[in-house]
Amino acid sequence: MTDRSFLEAPAVEVAPRLLGAVIRHESDDGVVAIRLTELEAYLGDGTDPGSHAFRGMTKRNATMFGEPGHLYAYFTYGMHTCGNIVCSPSGTASGALMRGGEVVEGHELARARRSTSKNRHDLARGPARLAVALGIRLADNGSDLFAPPFSLELPHAPFDYLSGPRTGVSGEGGTEKYPWRFWLPDEPSVSPYRRHPKA
Repeated sequence: MTDRSFLEAPAVEVAPRLLGAVIRHESDDGVVAIRLTELEAYLGDGTDPGSHAFRGMTKRNATMFGEPGHLYAYFTYGMHTCGNIVCSPSGTASGALMRGGEVVEGHELARARRSTSKNRHDLARGPARLAVALGIRLADNGSDLFAPPFSLELPHAPFDYLSGPRTGVSGEGGTEKYPWRFWLPDEPSVSPYRRHPKA
């Protein structure tokens, strides 16, 4: 199985298998690499009301419908960029949101980018913080994660994990009906669960 074919399945299957993967980004400022400890799955086949692709393709979510292994970056709350790993074969939207991780390379650069961070576990705890620490910008949307300036090192074997409802998703998509948040147990870099008030 090639690295890209590893991702040619729905995100609900791929996301837990991505736990322990290391994503690396090289920029003009230097290199930061993050070991993923928490991800959320989103589908775009009309069955997931929490997904950006629930109602089909738009200019914003078009990357989700493309080749697996690319970065779907989007702007949220008018201030934050978040990053997803595109899953499923081309033409079927599916993505794994990178919710939390541990910085394993480039600690000084990550700390400079996340100067308000209280400790090293907080550097990439939460999807917006992870994107800042890794240096992901909205302009990186569509980037191939298996080609420079990115790389994605997949885990050699699956890890034991926990699952539950997704964080901060409104409506039915944020309920226990969709336990599509996956995380490594006892990892301090996993973000706290916050149920959306309208879930």
